Amino acid sequence: MRVLLDENIDRLLKGLFDPDLQVLTVRERGWHGKTNGELLRAAEQEFDAFVTMDRNLEFQQNLEALKLSVVILRAPSNAYAVVVPLMPQLNEVLRSIRPGTVTHLPA
Repeated sequence: MRVLLDENIDRLLKGLFDPDLQVLTVRERGWHGKTNGELLRAAEQEFDAFVTMDRNLEFQQNLEALKLSVVILRAPSNAYAVVVPLMPQLNEVLRSIRPGTVTHLPA
């Protein structure tokens, strides 16, 4: 599974994903600065899942129409230490999600 991390996700978290997941950041892919709509259209062509902390994304975009799944992390901040506890649940969710679904973590 190929996973794209939004710009608001600490890149150091990449090391905490299960080893069989291919994880890239928006910056690594060269897509930093794209609008949400542009980013999602590009991502669905190459990735299976998009991980973000943008809680407004699902109200701004029609995520169910996408060919990828979206995981929205809900935490008080995007600081590494704050998001690390969500990683086991995120890894588990990435194994079972389907395209066009939106999952909130923690649930």
